[in-house]
Amino acid sequence: MNEQVRSRPDGCRRPLSEAYDTALLDLDGVVYAGGQAIAHAVESLTTVRDGGMHLAYVTNNAARTPQAVADQLTGFGLPTGADEVITSAQAVARLIAEQVPAGARVLAVGGEGLVVALRERGLEPVFSADDEPAAVVQGFDPTLDWERLAEAAYAVQRGVPWFASNTDLTIPKERGIAPGNGALVEVVRTAAGGTPQVAGKPLPPMHRETVLRTGARRPLVIGDRLDTDIEGAHNGAVDSLLVLTGVTSPAALLAAPPQHRPAYVDADLRGLLAPQPEVTADDGGFRCGGWRAEAAGDTLVVDGEGAPLDGLRALCAAAWTAAGTGSCRADAGKALARLGM
Repeated sequence: MNEQVRSRPDGCRRPLSEAYDTALLDLDGVVYAGGQAIAHAVESLTTVRDGGMHLAYVTNNAARTPQAVADQLTGFGLPTGADEVITSAQAVARLIAEQVPAGARVLAVGGEGLVVALRERGLEPVFSADDEPAAVVQGFDPTLDWERLAEAAYAVQRGVPWFASNTDLTIPKERGIAPGNGALVEVVRTAAGGTPQVAGKPLPPMHRETVLRTGARRPLVIGDRLDTDIEGAHNGAVDSLLVLTGVTSPAALLAAPPQHRPAYVDADLRGLLAPQPEVTADDGGFRCGGWRAEAAGDTLVVDGEGAPLDGLRALCAAAWTAAGTGSCRADAGKALARLGM
């Protein structure tokens, strides 16, 4: 990975599945949305796995156990073992275990995945602030109710160390974008104050957990979110592929600050199967495929023909170069409309 500020997407002459040994895949918004597999995901991942690329599924969703996630992926037609799934619940359980006595009680405000992860680290999950926990931890659980959030608030108010599996404010579902664990953390913060220690993407504990469990030597992080997946790859100094099947829009990608700029961008996981086109400088602008883009004052412009994604890659180069170490504020509306985006 280039340690300098990224000013354009990278090219890759080989298919990404051949250039990298391990795909570190986010789940929500990349492989599935809610209970439905995303188009082309199963076929693409089957192909790259058969070609020798190792697959590991890395998710900030702490609600379910790795086995439950593996069973769902297997049900989609992607045979998966529990050891191929890494969750933020596992990362936060390790973080807690390093700071509390062995066998300590931990107030668990989350789903089965969080409870199982705590037990794997030799910790005892409890469910009341009156059980004298050594720590309180929040993880996403779609069935979480007011009483359990209140227990977390009571513990935090008493000075119990506070942890969170992740702080994603939203989570993609088949019906749209729903509140994530970060929104629930904010509920407790509103009542109790303070700030939790966070383990999930984009922070180092999650990257450490992933490396420890996969042994990847040349990984490629694949995600749909700039502020978790792509920033997490940036923090871990590894390359990343953004797929446009989740929460990130083309407009948000163009406005990305340096830590949110992926090495590659593609429509979906079929991007693993092909080389990535090169973006080249072109007389004050940038060219990719049949498209040329530039920043003209406070507007991004694009002209040409061909694959719309090539136009988006060229626009990324124009926007990121103009922004430098900041975020591009140039109007991209007409340029994206020209690409049908």
